[in-house]
Amino acid sequence: MVYNHSRMSISRRINKQIHIGSVPIGGGAPIAVQSMTKTDTRDAKATVRQIKELAETGCEIIRCAVPDEQAAAALVDIKKRIKIPLVADIHIDYRLALMALKAGVDGLRLNPGNIGEADKVKKVALAAKERSVPIRIGLNAGSLPKTNDKKLSVAERMVAAALEQIQLLESLGFDLIKVSLKAFDVPTTIEAYRQIADKIPYPLHIGITEAGTPRTGIIRSAAGIGTLLWLGIGDTIRVSLTAPPREEVAAGYEILKSLDLRQRGPVLVSCPTCGRTETNTVKLAEAVEKRLLKITKPIKVAVMGCVVNGPGEAKDADVGIACGKGKGVIFRKGKQVAVVEEKDFLTALIKEIEEF
Repeated sequence: MVYNHSRMSISRRINKQIHIGSVPIGGGAPIAVQSMTKTDTRDAKATVRQIKELAETGCEIIRCAVPDEQAAAALVDIKKRIKIPLVADIHIDYRLALMALKAGVDGLRLNPGNIGEADKVKKVALAAKERSVPIRIGLNAGSLPKTNDKKLSVAERMVAAALEQIQLLESLGFDLIKVSLKAFDVPTTIEAYRQIADKIPYPLHIGITEAGTPRTGIIRSAAGIGTLLWLGIGDTIRVSLTAPPREEVAAGYEILKSLDLRQRGPVLVSCPTCGRTETNTVKLAEAVEKRLLKITKPIKVAVMGCVVNGPGEAKDADVGIACGKGKGVIFRKGKQVAVVEEKDFLTALIKEIEEF
């Protein structure tokens, strides 16, 4: 595997750059955060409303399910009314991909496990090539092509299927390719991406599929996506959750921020509380987090609850508070700027954040 060197110790895999609409993917571009609509695509109004909400939260690419011709037809209206790139998610019926291309989508996701014969994929590839629209070869562990080789692991089967489809597209002179190999099982997913990373020159979309509800899904996604990113693998991510899609976007940025790969919006440092805590730090941290949702600029905020780590962490933040019994000290860029009463903790901290 060939890497280039970024700051810190993460060295990202070098690969070919493609564009999904105006968003560069791979080739050293920032790792893009994407999501998928959870509305009925046939309901263009509801779908557009959700996409606009996602765009406001920082979503950079949106994917819509295209289960039938009515959904494919709705893409025309949806595409006209949104600003972020639109990817059509196609399964089983290749003709829906052809309709989506005519609707003007910026990308296609095809699942080789259920599209079928090679000639169907060829028709889609040639139409995409004509329009310079990238195709993501999207493998899922739950819908892999059948194989007679029983010795192959799930990860190996995913890699083999992806390589077969890549060879088919390349034989048609098509190289606007992105690849994903997702499973619910984190070690399987990591192994699949590690195997394919040094075999192809194309960007990789990473994620853990069917990760679950936010409580467990974010943990599984952070473990899988975070590990791959630390290995330098991944050019675009989606955190798949059984939850509103805005939570997927928020979780995606938090994973990237935790590895110092992207910065968007605040970073909240808050203590876990213990027997030394003399104020309701949990309630304060939750209230601060809710107020920070409206901020898009990077800022580090600390909410600390005792004299042991509190002052140090609060000083290290852009804005922070170290809470004590009945009083708290507010810091800004390492300097003490105020001592406030407990009833004023939230308002004083938010005022300092807004002024910052």
